Amino acid sequence: MNLTRRQFIKRMTAGIAGFVGIGALGYSYAWYIEPRLLSRQTYVIEHPKVSRAFHNFKILQFSDTHLGFHYDLEQLEKLVRKINEEKPDLLLFTGDLVDEPQTYPFSPRLVDELKKLHASNGKYWIYGNHDHGGYGTEKIQQVMDSSGFQLLQNEHRTIKNGDSSFTLAGLDDVMLGKPDIARALSGADEELFTLLMVHEPDVADRFTDRAVDIQLSGHSHGGQVQLPLIGHLVTPPYADKYVEGHYSITETFDLYVSRGIGTTRLPYRFLCRPEYSVFQLKHKDI
Repeated sequence: MNLTRRQFIKRMTAGIAGFVGIGALGYSYAWYIEPRLLSRQTYVIEHPKVSRAFHNFKILQFSDTHLGFHYDLEQLEKLVRKINEEKPDLLLFTGDLVDEPQTYPFSPRLVDELKKLHASNGKYWIYGNHDHGGYGTEKIQQVMDSSGFQLLQNEHRTIKNGDSSFTLAGLDDVMLGKPDIARALSGADEELFTLLMVHEPDVADRFTDRAVDIQLSGHSHGGQVQLPLIGHLVTPPYADKYVEGHYSITETFDLYVSRGIGTTRLPYRFLCRPEYSVFQLKHKDI
C-alpha cells in the first residue's frame, strides 16, 4: 500500500508519540509504583546441622530501608505491620537503615515504629555502609538499641530452643567498618549450624574455609533496575558478583542476597521489586 506524504507524517508522528508515551509510563512506574510493590521472598533451608528442635523455625530478614531517600516513616509503618503478620521466631536486619545519617532528622517516631517489631527469639542487626560515617555510627546504634535490636559487630550469639541451639554471627560493615571474621566466630561451636550476617554479599568467597553454613546479605538492591537481555544496571561495590537470590558458594556454604526495601542513588526500581525474605529451617529427617 502506497502512503501519501500526509499519511506517512501522520503515522511517523503517532509512532514517536507512542514511543515517548511508553517511556513516560515506564519512568512513572519505576519511580512511583514498583518501589512500593513490596514482595515476600521465601526459602526453605534443610540442613543436616539444623536440629529437630528448630524444625519449622522462621527467620525473617529485611535490609536496606534507606530512610530519607524516597522512603518515609509511613512506608516503614506498613513494613512493620507486614513483618509482624509473619510472626517470625527471629528477626534480622542486615544494614543501611538511613540513607544519609548526617542529614536525617531522626524523629522519635522511628524508634516507636521499630519497637513494634516482634520476634520470639530476638531482633538482631548489623551495620551497613550507609550506617557508618559522620555521627551515623553512634546515632544508628542508639536508635537500634532503643528499638530492642541487638548489634552483632564482629561477634556472635547462641540462639537456643530447649537443649538445642545454633550460632548467629554478624560482621561489621566491609566498606566503612572493620570486619573481623575470626573475632566474630571466636569461641563458637563449629559443630552447630551457623548463620552469618554480612551487609556486602561478594565477600562470601572469603569465608569458604570458615565454619559458616549460611550467609545473609543485602547491599545490592538487586541492581534496582533490571532490563531484559542486559541484566542489573546499578550494582554497588562488593555486590557485583552476587546480586540477588540464592547462591551455592560451596557444597556446605550458601549465600542469600536480599534486594532490600528502599532505594539509593537513583529513586527507581524496574523489574526488581523491593522484598523481605522469610527462611524456614527444616530438620533433614522430618
